[in-house]
Amino acid sequence: MQSAPPNPTIRIQIRVSLLSVAMFLLKAWRSTAFGVYGYLNFTKSGFLEHSKDFNPEDMARRIDGKNCVITGANSGIGYATAHGLASRGATVYMVCRNKERGEDAVSKIQSSTGNQNVHLEVCDLSSVRDIKSFSSRFKEKDIPVHVLVNNAGLLENKRVTTSEGYELNFAVNVLGTYCMTELMLPILEKSQPDARIITVSSGGMYAAPLTTDLQFNSSKFDGVTQYSSNKRVQVALTEKWAEKYGDKGIGFYSMHPGWAETPGVAKSLPSFSKSFEGKLRTSDEGADTVICLPLKHHIGTGNLFAEIAPYNNRSVETK
Repeated sequence: MQSAPPNPTIRIQIRVSLLSVAMFLLKAWRSTAFGVYGYLNFTKSGFLEHSKDFNPEDMARRIDGKNCVITGANSGIGYATAHGLASRGATVYMVCRNKERGEDAVSKIQSSTGNQNVHLEVCDLSSVRDIKSFSSRFKEKDIPVHVLVNNAGLLENKRVTTSEGYELNFAVNVLGTYCMTELMLPILEKSQPDARIITVSSGGMYAAPLTTDLQFNSSKFDGVTQYSSNKRVQVALTEKWAEKYGDKGIGFYSMHPGWAETPGVAKSLPSFSKSFEGKLRTSDEGADTVICLPLKHHIGTGNLFAEIAPYNNRSVETK
């Protein structure tokens, strides 16, 4: 009588280092903590709660005669900022990539505010060449610039390389912001000590550490991670600018608008936009701090968290 053949035994050994487990758990914790904190503070309900501490007088100030340059101004936070500053008497230069959409935005703001001192400047913020051309043209106007708002931003989910050889998100969010600021500094110096440079970061930067892999070459491309990293770099740049140019009479600030319902968010993060439908802030609610900064008389430079926190509790911590 034959005995039954032994059952085959398969042994799988999985070796996971403690460091890998720790990094995974840390990433999961940070993601969860950021999501909970963001839901409580960055959505419309957070804005309504924080707005109880707003001082209406601060936002009612006029800034007639001030020249303000705003990048990415034809929609979303940029448009709301341009509209808000124009309604308070500022001369606004809207820097937009698309001429037709820019002209339409300028016309709407002129009509709704009654301020005809709203102008279009066409410039592609993903191109260093274009930014150099824009700054050169602007210098020929021979006018001071009191406020530069680095608002233009991009979240492209697929890797795209510009004609100048840069990853597209990096080109707009980091390189474009850097070049615009550095090239416009001599013009802003003309309006010291009132000159202010405001960079619009993102709440996503809280979940992204600083990295030297600025063009995301070392691993599989992820647009959201790249965008978040870019926005973290913007905050670090603000710190460095404040240190480097602190004696030039220019204030450097970074902030983020919370989670706002904008065309950019709807296009780049459709699932997020749909999940939070009705809960996201409006563009005007997102732009309140950007508008507040040029209106306030006495504010420090660099880290806004202490000075501006009463206005939305979301000015970016830069330390």
